[in-house]
Amino acid sequence: MSYLIKGETADWELVIGLEVHAQVISNSKLFSGSATSFGADPNSHVSLVDAAMPGMLPVINAHCIDQAIKTGLGLNAVINRHSVFERKNYFYADLPQGYQISQFLHPIVGEGMLEIQLKDGSIREIAIERLHMEQDAGKSIHDKDPRRTYIDLNRAGVCLMEIVSHPAMYTPEEAAAYVRKIRSIVRYLETCDGNMEEGSMRADVNVSVRKFGETGLRTRTETKNVNSVRFMMQAIEFEAQRHVEVWESGGEVKQETRLFDPDTGETRPMRSKEEAHDYRYFPDPDLLPVELSEAQIDAIRSAMPELPDEKKRRFMAELGLSAYDADVLVAERETANYFEIVAKGRDAKVAANWVISNLFGALNAADKDISNSPVSAQNLGKLLGLMANETISGRIAKEVFEIMFETGSDPEKIVQEKGLKQITDSGAIEAAVDQAIADNPDQADEVRQGNGKAIGWFVGQVMQKTQGKANPQAVNKMLRDKLST
Repeated sequence: MSYLIKGETADWELVIGLEVHAQVISNSKLFSGSATSFGADPNSHVSLVDAAMPGMLPVINAHCIDQAIKTGLGLNAVINRHSVFERKNYFYADLPQGYQISQFLHPIVGEGMLEIQLKDGSIREIAIERLHMEQDAGKSIHDKDPRRTYIDLNRAGVCLMEIVSHPAMYTPEEAAAYVRKIRSIVRYLETCDGNMEEGSMRADVNVSVRKFGETGLRTRTETKNVNSVRFMMQAIEFEAQRHVEVWESGGEVKQETRLFDPDTGETRPMRSKEEAHDYRYFPDPDLLPVELSEAQIDAIRSAMPELPDEKKRRFMAELGLSAYDADVLVAERETANYFEIVAKGRDAKVAANWVISNLFGALNAADKDISNSPVSAQNLGKLLGLMANETISGRIAKEVFEIMFETGSDPEKIVQEKGLKQITDSGAIEAAVDQAIADNPDQADEVRQGNGKAIGWFVGQVMQKTQGKANPQAVNKMLRDKLST
């Protein structure tokens, strides 16, 4: 599927490649023992190594290596037994060494493949070129003083995984699905928290366009450090249209890095795009190559959790869920775990409907997520159990759910205290049915003359008389029996 851009002279298509930067979950930085926690006072998590003091030597954090291997396995990628850290030389005020320790020729993870599902249900496989490790730079702060820039080095030296795709996406929707899928996988693996607002996951967006029928790639631009999926889609759409206008006006798109302004929805130039040779990469003389054994990789693989794609296939095969429902439920590990508790020993399709429709609807309205849901998975499961054994009706269950969401209470306790137990006594139901028929003779005659739809109206009358506590199936059967004579 292509993203059609209607130009003045031709139709154009879009080509997208993404570089996703994911901050590794680790208590300490990639080459020092400094803490990595977010939100600390400026420059309070900075060691002599991070500040690039003379004579300080980096030491590789083995946990970060394991986290990168685990992520590579989660991306169905090749784990390279031999990888090398190199110096990427450039100057910024927030890069105290004057170079960034990264990986270039020999990354720790090679080619991989990520499966995404689009809104129309179609599946696409996106080719991944590599995952390499690198240390983050610090942060420049420009809004504290009109004449000065402040530097916070807390982030300097934090371990990043840069996941680089091939230019293999052709719509903003595909790019969005790709980033969401990566975020889902790293959260399942607990290798990155995926928090884009805090900057622990962000994307560099490479965009180019070409006329339909062209096979090569035209000049690309790279929009740096986009920290939300919505902003990323806006940046792609803006850049695609801008590229077409430049080409059709007789100009040429400049290869450059750009910044996205969320206030205007537009990008603006940052600097001309450097090539690899401009960074003068060379192996870091202070760090030995990383040599991995198959036993080390196998040990990490064997300890990995069930990932979203595997869980989705199991939900569909074993629980009979639709592809859509399964996809929604496995998107976040917490949601999948919650659902499995609710569904255990119960009708999985009913459980899925209650989680996706009732629970998600209430959480969205209250601006909450599933991690702080007032309704626990155990209590929602109990509620479904009360419906299944006909203690309460579906209508009463919705009322009980509202009380549960407001109070966090146990559904069995709510039903008991409020006297909401369903009426199953045939004598009590028959009395309500007889009263409804006696009070509405004209409607009763309509049913006897063949108007089956009026049965539903009678069911409503009986339910109203019993305050919703009568068993709807029993009411329906009794009405049909009495009005068929």
